[in-house]
Amino acid sequence: MQILTISPDQYVEHQSRLKQMHQLRANVFGGRLEWDVTITDGDERDQYDDLNPTYILAISGGNRVVGCARLLPAVGPTMLELTFPQLLADGSLNATSAMIESSRFCVDTNLSAGRGGGRLHLATLTMFAGIIEWSMANGYDKIVTATDLRFERILNRAGWPMARLGEPVAIGNTVAIAGALPADEESFEQVRPPNYRSVLFCADDHSERSAA
Repeated sequence: MQILTISPDQYVEHQSRLKQMHQLRANVFGGRLEWDVTITDGDERDQYDDLNPTYILAISGGNRVVGCARLLPAVGPTMLELTFPQLLADGSLNATSAMIESSRFCVDTNLSAGRGGGRLHLATLTMFAGIIEWSMANGYDKIVTATDLRFERILNRAGWPMARLGEPVAIGNTVAIAGALPADEESFEQVRPPNYRSVLFCADDHSERSAA
């Protein structure tokens, strides 16, 4: 399993993988979780995909996208402040240039390989490690996100607890929560799978890392 980062200048080069990503998001958010999302021609996307985010993808050995997340600078515009301000204690993120917003995190839970021993799925841990590593390499030390109580429990199980930025709020068919996560070496070492091959890289280095 490999981690691939796709920056805006690489969208055309990786358009087939981005297509898979949008389909995975549709299957997870619109299908399994039944969230109120917009799906067109089998793809889930929203206005934040138009802001030139960086995407983090987990790619299986069969060249299949099995996990994804979307990263945007927290100084804005952000999903937290514009779409879910009710999740923030004072309605504002009070963002700094060292904060990145992660959104639309999901993994293909139909994967059988990589699960066992009570640990989280390999794809989930690989995604966590990839997000932290990219954030550190690009000058961010905090990751903020809007998620739900179920995912907050997953983060706790991974040993990467989230500091809440407000109280839980019922939104649609879920209970949502906003939080901040550290992007540091300790967190990276805590979540990374045993065989995650780490090569720290700068923003202009588009190398892939893998977790066997």
